[in-house]
Amino acid sequence: MLKNRFAVSLTFFICGFIYSNWSSRLPRIQDNFALNNSDLGLILLFVAIGSLCSMPLTGWLIGKKGSKFSTIITLIPFSIVIIIIPFLGSVWQLVATFYFLGFFLGALDVAMNAQAVVVEQKHNLPMMSSFHAFFSVGMMFGALSGSFFTKYFETLQTHFIAIAVLSAILSILIIPLYIDDSKIKQNADSPKFLLPKKSMILLGLIAFCAMIAEGSMADWSTNYLKNFVKTDEYIAPIGLSIFSATMMIGRMFGDKARITFGDKKLLTIGSLIATIGLFFGLSVVSYWVFFIGVFFVGLGLAIIVPIVYSQAGNDKTLPPGIGLSMVTTLGYLGFLIGPPVIGILADWQNLRFGLLFVAILLIILTILSNSIKTIKSD
Repeated sequence: MLKNRFAVSLTFFICGFIYSNWSSRLPRIQDNFALNNSDLGLILLFVAIGSLCSMPLTGWLIGKKGSKFSTIITLIPFSIVIIIIPFLGSVWQLVATFYFLGFFLGALDVAMNAQAVVVEQKHNLPMMSSFHAFFSVGMMFGALSGSFFTKYFETLQTHFIAIAVLSAILSILIIPLYIDDSKIKQNADSPKFLLPKKSMILLGLIAFCAMIAEGSMADWSTNYLKNFVKTDEYIAPIGLSIFSATMMIGRMFGDKARITFGDKKLLTIGSLIATIGLFFGLSVVSYWVFFIGVFFVGLGLAIIVPIVYSQAGNDKTLPPGIGLSMVTTLGYLGFLIGPPVIGILADWQNLRFGLLFVAILLIILTILSNSIKTIKSD
């Protein structure tokens, strides 16, 4: 069990580590291409479009080849694609690169969560929250390394090359440790395409709201601190690091909490804490207040996506990988809508006003979590 759990945990770590290193340098990318907030939001839209294109395909691929194969062929490309970014010469090249970054990110998200479900099922233990904790660990260390490279290196080349090489090496080393589930196939008469059923739509809506909030912290918290609060550039990524650290703490204890309290209660409490935290963080223009706010946003959001993914992945009425791809696709619509809306609102008013849009969605998340009837406690 240890080697399988280690492999999946490290996969989640690498995914968060790369994502956070990349997102922590968005202010520099924005400056290099002279983008305003609306432009950046629209370009980030292509990350989400890439993810949405790959997720249904990955669900189908898992049914055919298994989650091990699907994880391997998406993890390594995702590890190295950021190398291209510092050498781009036009906005259209940046758009294309962000699309492929999103394509591999979305595919990896479905594949590694499907492999996580396989590990859960093999050992008959809830582990999804701890796996997502390692994503948060990766995000935390990625934000810290982003702060380090921002302070000590003028350009992006050294930063992104170093991160890509390290991540690619780790990815190659863990390949033999995954569980080979290629023998678990869809039934011969299973449809190749399925529309989401009602329970998956409701889970997807919860994921939608939660992932907008997670994505806004990843994509905009550094920008908010640097350009709105006017902190030093090397301090700005610390907010993302705090958010990731509290996500990690919440997820480390999440599996035990699921057994003790049940999924529905945890969803409601978590979404309420996140809502209060974001409103507090935006209440005063102070990086210390924002740090406290994102602490509670991270703590509140920590358990939500792991619960939703576990519920979807363990739905016995759907072929392997299909439930996960349905919910992740709906959830990633949050990443599709979030970046441009926040960017447009930021240019219309300011970035704090844009992030209040996320706070309102967290209120909706709280209502959905408290009222949904399809969540089953483990």
